Amino acid sequence: MRALTFAVFLAGVAVLTLSGQTPTAAPIITAAQAAAGQASYKQNCASCHLPDLAGQNEAPQLAGGNFMNTWRGRTTRDLIEYMQATMPPGQPSLAEADYVNIAAFILRSNGAAMGQQTLLATTAVPIGSVATGQRAAVTPPPAAGQGAPVGEGPRPAAAGASRGHSVQGEVKNYVPVTDAMLRNPPPGDWLMARRNYQAWSYSPLDEITRGNVRELRLAWSWAMNEAGSNQPMPLVHNGVMYLGNTGHIMQALDAATGDLIWENQVGPNSIRGFGAVRNTAIYGNHVFMATNDSRLVAFDARNGKVVWDVAINDPKLGFTNSSGPIVARGKVIQGLHGCDRFRQQARCFISAYDAETGKQLWKFHTIARSGEPGGDTWGTVPDVARAGGDTWIAGSYDPDLDLTYWGVAQAKPWMPVSRGNKTSDAALYTASTVALRASDGSLAWYFQHTPGESLDLDEVYEKVLVDIGPEQVVFTAGKVGVLWKIERKTGRFLGHKEMVYQNAFEKIDPERGVPTYREDIVNQKMDEWLTVCPSTEGGHNWQAMTYHPPTRQLIVPLSQSCMEIVPRKVEFVEGSGGTSAGRKFFEMPGSNGNIGKLLALDVTTMKEMWSKEQRAPFLTAALSTAGGVVFIGDLDRYFRALDVRTGEVLWQVRLETAVQGFPVTFTANGRQYVAVTTGNGGGSPRQVPRTIAPEITPPTSGHTLYVFELPRR
Repeated sequence: MRALTFAVFLAGVAVLTLSGQTPTAAPIITAAQAAAGQASYKQNCASCHLPDLAGQNEAPQLAGGNFMNTWRGRTTRDLIEYMQATMPPGQPSLAEADYVNIAAFILRSNGAAMGQQTLLATTAVPIGSVATGQRAAVTPPPAAGQGAPVGEGPRPAAAGASRGHSVQGEVKNYVPVTDAMLRNPPPGDWLMARRNYQAWSYSPLDEITRGNVRELRLAWSWAMNEAGSNQPMPLVHNGVMYLGNTGHIMQALDAATGDLIWENQVGPNSIRGFGAVRNTAIYGNHVFMATNDSRLVAFDARNGKVVWDVAINDPKLGFTNSSGPIVARGKVIQGLHGCDRFRQQARCFISAYDAETGKQLWKFHTIARSGEPGGDTWGTVPDVARAGGDTWIAGSYDPDLDLTYWGVAQAKPWMPVSRGNKTSDAALYTASTVALRASDGSLAWYFQHTPGESLDLDEVYEKVLVDIGPEQVVFTAGKVGVLWKIERKTGRFLGHKEMVYQNAFEKIDPERGVPTYREDIVNQKMDEWLTVCPSTEGGHNWQAMTYHPPTRQLIVPLSQSCMEIVPRKVEFVEGSGGTSAGRKFFEMPGSNGNIGKLLALDVTTMKEMWSKEQRAPFLTAALSTAGGVVFIGDLDRYFRALDVRTGEVLWQVRLETAVQGFPVTFTANGRQYVAVTTGNGGGSPRQVPRTIAPEITPPTSGHTLYVFELPRR
């Protein structure tokens, strides 16, 4: 078996907490270093850790008590060497002087005094001896759209530098998208996340088959914006492709030729968090994009003009989005991300907007507070410190039941001992599937996959709707790698299947589906490491599964890695919070070094039909077709077509950089095409393989859309 390899993220340096320690050493940084470090930080770090160093999601807080709890007993050299080894995520690429200057800026932001002595990479002074943890003022640049009404209807396009409507054009013979089209999409179109309301990621097109897929060749390609995490899912309607780029760029392209029809960048140019645009939506005459500063924008699909632009929540509070909406009966339904901070007046929700006007119609809060249904499930945690509940993957919809199904992410901080409660406190509605009435946003039912979720093994991902005889089922899988089978009218548990090795749960009740954590996880203690499989890369993550109706199979992209995880102490004050846990990663036992796994299961029995393992993780959703082919891409730059019956590789091509995003297939000018994107960025699914498979080194640029076709006869 391949030797195990470990690495640690910035949040995860475990130290003895020395509360009340005051600086004892002379100043070791200069004002010039700190100023240079602030400029480097803004360029290279602020998109994840935020301009005010407050952190979000997997990027920890870098100023204040939470940072000092982790780094007080470590030295300045430890901090610099850590950043040199791991930051920015992907492939560290800054000069040594940049890392030193950024460290100086971080120290200044934590109250370190400035003097005449210059910080060097070799300087090894305990951080607690020079920094107080009292946050120095950091003035971030203004966020675009601040001050806009939240969910109160249209306003002008966001302020801030952007190219705006840079390319003017008109889609000829545009046909409005109707409710009937969304319910039963035209075979050659791709009109929503995962193509249909049921989230199948399946196409009925069959021009490309098992017999001829080996003949696929490049039809055209399109360079995309290089900033942020590129993981898009293009939409196609009547031969026109609508492509959401990072940096809030929406484009309409001729889907047969790649010619640009129109382009509009609505700003801001800056990337917050991952910056991903995982999906967009189309309805009527409008195309809808959620921005990473927590806005929802409607473009005119014919010419790209902004029709309306509303704020979902206040970006100053750290809210963002990486996935877009779905549309159900004229309502644009959208989730919310960036919910990890402690806020008295703000929390995460799912919300709906009128497709024509942008007026907010309803919202459902995913974190229950005192006096609300589920509010008693957080133990003694005060309302201000109830965080998490992000909904960062677009939901599904059953038009017959008028129910929309969404996954709700974990509570924050990740581990109960850090957030002040226990694994026995369910912390609703985190780690759950919620079924909402699309008419008014009221809760029809919820199923909590992991009450008191404790390890960042959340369940926020796609909800696949399948009818099995009289049973109306929703299938879903999360980071623990368990496939859950739930009755979609009532939320009743029907069964489960463990798809990768896991040791977080001792058992899962076969009647109720309630898991039981290991005893040491239940009794977790601050600053004590736990060893757990899978890791926060997830047994299953955002790379969506596909349902192939002809063979009645679910085909699921999976990952195989494990971790050590340690809880960190958190300040229970407004603006604090975060994920607050350190992690180390290693290969999953029994995987033989294979991180990537593609598993096919019979939907009736959940019996394994075939599986394919490989060293490189899969970084795209799976796409299956009536031609008997399943398409998938990976970190090692390969895009492949497999036989849906056996998993045999039928065709492959190696592209410019890692293949990631959501492949789609469509028709234009009477021909079938297959499109996929390459890109970088994306949190644990990229960062974990980099630590345990460092030999896989795709280029750090190359955000591109590739479109393939069969030869013209």
